Amino acid sequence: MTNPSTKVSTKVLDKKYNFKIEYKLIKNKDLLKARLSEIPKSSGCYLFKDIDNNLLYIGKSKTLRNRVSSYFNNYAELSPRLSLMVRQITEIEIIVTDSEYEALNLESNLIKTNKPYFNILLKDDKKYPYLCITWSEQYPRIFITRKRRNRNNFDRYYGPYVDVGLLRKTLFIIKKIFPLRQRPRPVYKDRTCLNYSIGRCPGVCQEIISSEDYKKTMKQVSMIFQGRNDDLEVFLERKMNQYSNDLEFENAAKIRDQISGLKLLTESQKISIPDSSINRDIFGIVSENNISSIQIFQMRSGKLIGRIGYTQKIDNSDETEILQRVLEEHYINVEGVEIPSEILLQFNLPKHNTIEEWLSELRQKKVKLIIPKRNKKFETVEMVLKNAKLELERILNGIQDNESAIEDLTQILELTNQPRRIEGYDISHIQGTDPVASQVVFIDGIPSKQNYRKYKIKDPNIFIGHSDDFASIYEVIYRRFKKWSKFKIDGGDISSLQDKKKSTLENDLLTDWPDLIMIDGGKGQLNSALKALTQLDLHEEVNICSLAKKNEEIFIPGFSKSLDTDQNQKGLLLLRRVRDEAHRFALSFHRNKRSTRMNRSQLSQIPGLGPSRIKDLLEHFNSIDAIRIASREELSKVKGLGMHSANDIYNYFNEL
Repeated sequence: MTNPSTKVSTKVLDKKYNFKIEYKLIKNKDLLKARLSEIPKSSGCYLFKDIDNNLLYIGKSKTLRNRVSSYFNNYAELSPRLSLMVRQITEIEIIVTDSEYEALNLESNLIKTNKPYFNILLKDDKKYPYLCITWSEQYPRIFITRKRRNRNNFDRYYGPYVDVGLLRKTLFIIKKIFPLRQRPRPVYKDRTCLNYSIGRCPGVCQEIISSEDYKKTMKQVSMIFQGRNDDLEVFLERKMNQYSNDLEFENAAKIRDQISGLKLLTESQKISIPDSSINRDIFGIVSENNISSIQIFQMRSGKLIGRIGYTQKIDNSDETEILQRVLEEHYINVEGVEIPSEILLQFNLPKHNTIEEWLSELRQKKVKLIIPKRNKKFETVEMVLKNAKLELERILNGIQDNESAIEDLTQILELTNQPRRIEGYDISHIQGTDPVASQVVFIDGIPSKQNYRKYKIKDPNIFIGHSDDFASIYEVIYRRFKKWSKFKIDGGDISSLQDKKKSTLENDLLTDWPDLIMIDGGKGQLNSALKALTQLDLHEEVNICSLAKKNEEIFIPGFSKSLDTDQNQKGLLLLRRVRDEAHRFALSFHRNKRSTRMNRSQLSQIPGLGPSRIKDLLEHFNSIDAIRIASREELSKVKGLGMHSANDIYNYFNEL
């Protein structure tokens, strides 16, 4: 078989039609009609460009004239995305090919090279995360993101993934197996941090490891997300044996530990299916309320190594067209080595044979598209469809809104782990009287009120007429994390909290560790909280920020200026919800405490009532108003209160 991309390139000079104008085609009907009539009816690719010669869209067709004309003839029926695109078209470029298969292969190459703005289905989708490796950087980072725009062309994306929790767990385990940079920014300017000392990081911040050697490690990591775990194990075993033969036993031991960790990772993902030696991708689509949910399960040697999801509005398309387009664009964005030998589908695609031939060419080996009708393969497809249905229900119920906000907050603060548990703190008082603090907890973006806590400020330097919010924040954070400091001093590993299965802590204590704490206030409050964490030696383990009310500014340690955020960003809005809830809870506690103090003050004026009896009265009646209207008999029923004291209380509140 000839290489279609090479074959087409020799024909571009005599089969390329360039229609360049200086304004939008949709506005000039006569010129548009003339241009469309010049487009040939053969197969090939079409390229739409705007007035600045930027590529808007690349497509393919068996009949170019009919396909290009459809954008303009049915303009009123186009989706908002396509309508916006057509409004900007000022130039159409055509490349003719000999066959539809050549057009498909050429389209793939052009999209990979040019990355047109309107071309990729679900481009920049905020609902599902991708894993990104920044090969454009000297020391590549690996992180989870929901944005694919404005990145360097050398950066590599994997996904999108539906189960962000599983993705984060996988990434956490990988960072344990391989020595990778653990932080987006260095902790110190002139020395390494704890991660280097314990072998979690190769010293990227001080360039102890060369860029070339670090990229070799990152290349091994990328094989995991390509589904090439077995290939990686073979490579590592060969390397381990080489070190052993050279008597470099320390290096051989490190490779041995990596192999063990890799096997543990793949074992946790294992699903028992037939023909476990065959690699498969399984596609399934379920639709409802004009929305389709597409699931892709990636099975490699009997192991589920990835679960990828797409959503798409149906509009005028049917499920077969949507599934085919998703399949095409999914494999456009992967390397040939990642394509499995079998792809299981629930029904035939419109261009079934063409897709099969195209994938075989990309993989350089035979690829089969299979529609199973019975047995285990059919049950596997049914399993994927069941997951697609569950995901569709989740989407329709709007659960993804909180996920999107959490992921956006992760990007704003450049956190290495997603903040599933966020704690918010605020101080409330009136000129130093009745100072209190609140701790509210949001789990997965939802208030978890059973985990709320109240603090009475005990600092003797805070009293009526003299308030100190900085000292109050310091006290609360110190009291909150004192037990964790003791845990660390006793030899506990704070990082193990991210791996719940291996933690030695009790489950109720384990869930008490926050992924992020937010202080209501500006730089002063943030520095006070950071001072407490530093004294407890937890400043490197705790993610912390503050949110100032005046301009809704986010501050983080190490930066004098606030972060650059949009006021309507989902992550900022989530922080504001946490801040407002912390303020409400603190204010409510302050009012209750003040009311109780005033009630106690009023009751203390009654002869014969001491602190103990006042406490019993308030616990029995709950409020001073209930005591005021109570009868002598009702008052006498309070524990430890006789009829004589009941008469004194009744007479005090009922004097004429």
